[in-house]
Amino acid sequence: MEKEGFDFKPIQPPEELIGKLTAKARRLRKDVLVMLAKAGSGHTGGSLSAVDILTTLYYHVLRHRPHEPGWPDRDRFVLSKGHAAPSLYAVLADCGYFPAKHLKTLRRLGSPLQGHPCLCTPGVEICTGSLGHGLSLANGMALGLRIDRKDSRVYALLGDGECEEGEVWEAAMSSAHFKLSNLTAIVDKNRLQIDGPTSEVMNIDPLDEKFRSFGWQALVVDGHDFKQLLSAFRFAAQERRCPTVIIANTVKGKGVSFMENNLEFHGRAPTEEELKWALAELGE
Repeated sequence: MEKEGFDFKPIQPPEELIGKLTAKARRLRKDVLVMLAKAGSGHTGGSLSAVDILTTLYYHVLRHRPHEPGWPDRDRFVLSKGHAAPSLYAVLADCGYFPAKHLKTLRRLGSPLQGHPCLCTPGVEICTGSLGHGLSLANGMALGLRIDRKDSRVYALLGDGECEEGEVWEAAMSSAHFKLSNLTAIVDKNRLQIDGPTSEVMNIDPLDEKFRSFGWQALVVDGHDFKQLLSAFRFAAQERRCPTVIIANTVKGKGVSFMENNLEFHGRAPTEEELKWALAELGE
């Protein structure tokens, strides 16, 4: 875990908690794969890379009430990389925002679960999918909460390919200018986008240094290590001077051997045969 200029000492969460999060993430990955295979389309790789981040957020970090999605004192979450919606839907259903049976309706006409998040889905704060917009939306939420004197926090999950968008950096300037310490951005850095490796399409590195130069606190973690993720989210919540970005190094297609780092699964759902193999790998 890396952090420049501060003594960033990781916490040691109970092993029971790590075991619970690990089991939950495995279950959620299965749900993601099943719904994508049923839909016959969607983004598999980027959904699986984000599962451990979302699991950490929704089962330990976020203050939320699934039975009362509009609770005024809730923390807010923005899925800026909207094409990873299946992972968010799996989490929301498991938390109880809506019946799990809806997962089978992903991408169907009239379904509350569309290909990108929209407000027709309980638990979704804002429509997203046009890459680059999520951080700006999160800025507005964070400013609004400050004006309302709420101590709620805002979390926004971005993709690394998305960080090639200019609006991300306009938003990053604004976050720092307004000293939005109640905002945490997370970059799911799986290093692949639809046209190839991000390093070849448009190199965004050194991403942590870029955010720091814009006035952010930047933490770099293994995005599949729950201890590091829990430590980073706690550290971010303690920051009172500026926004925090957690750069989470992840693996596209994480959890299924033939999907990991396989660009083919950026925007393709598994076939029925592939689904069987994947579920067998994930086990019980």
